[in-house]
Amino acid sequence: MSHKTEKEIIHETNSTDGRIPESDFESITNTICVLADAIEKVFIGKRKVVEYIITALLADGHVLIEDVPGTGKTILAKTLAKLVEGSFQRVQCTPDLLPSDITGTFIYNQKSGEFQLRKGPIFANVVLADEINRATPRTQSALLECMEEHQVTIETETFVLPDVFMVIATQNPIEFHGTYALPEAQKDRFMMRLSLGYLDSQIEIKMMNAQQIRHPIEDVVPVLDIETILKMRNIAKRVHVDDSIKDYIVRIINRTRRDPSIIVGASPRGSLNLVRAAKALALVRNRDYVIPIDVKELAPIILAHRMLLKPQAAAQKGGQDDIISSILMSIDPIDKGESR
Repeated sequence: MSHKTEKEIIHETNSTDGRIPESDFESITNTICVLADAIEKVFIGKRKVVEYIITALLADGHVLIEDVPGTGKTILAKTLAKLVEGSFQRVQCTPDLLPSDITGTFIYNQKSGEFQLRKGPIFANVVLADEINRATPRTQSALLECMEEHQVTIETETFVLPDVFMVIATQNPIEFHGTYALPEAQKDRFMMRLSLGYLDSQIEIKMMNAQQIRHPIEDVVPVLDIETILKMRNIAKRVHVDDSIKDYIVRIINRTRRDPSIIVGASPRGSLNLVRAAKALALVRNRDYVIPIDVKELAPIILAHRMLLKPQAAAQKGGQDDIISSILMSIDPIDKGESR
């Protein structure tokens, strides 16, 4: 069966009056619920995290999952990839990994006498970059063009990546030996940074019971295909965002640029990602419009990793998250008269 193009999907889901057709809205929200339930069968007890990673999928964003070992970072990424009926590639990042190991390279074919492209794992729909901070800066930089422009340049030729292209990267934030910190430009290309945290006692017992015989991920089967994802993304783009919500987002972004504890505030990419993610989260929460609480909930996971703090602020416990929380508490979502 041939896959429809992104333009064909958009044409089918467009409404003449700008509103989301009721049948499309109901179908998409049901699909989201099915996907979330399927992820939770493997990744137990973290419904909000599940909703966030689905939000990133709908908003065409990349995700950095950052937490201590053993909290399920890789399992969450692999589960999402298996549930999507598209191509999946895993890159285990190590210091000896080369940029061409990710992007691919041209190989000389002795029979034809020509150079042929051997595609790297970056050409998949979902790419898991496991322990990304173990790759050298040179190799990390191979992802910059791919993540932002959905294309890759190999030698002198540029190749377009799939319509559905998502990078899910994991890293351990407390281990420094043999690792390379992600540069600001790299972090800024991730729509959100998630931290999973530990399970409570009852959920941890439930997890142990579920894995006594075999791991639940072995039974995962796809629940949606590429065409459905494209349709979901187009519907998410058309979720209504009032001008007052946009104003609220701009005031939050500008406050990060003026805060005395911050050297570099959130970038314009941060504001674009925040509004895109807010639309997608509204859809995940069964709404066709964004409310201030969507923005307030997403701001810490979308903006915190984009800010560069002064050394004294960075040394304090809480750091970026505490500063974002303080900014959100100081801004009234409906106070348009507040100074920007």
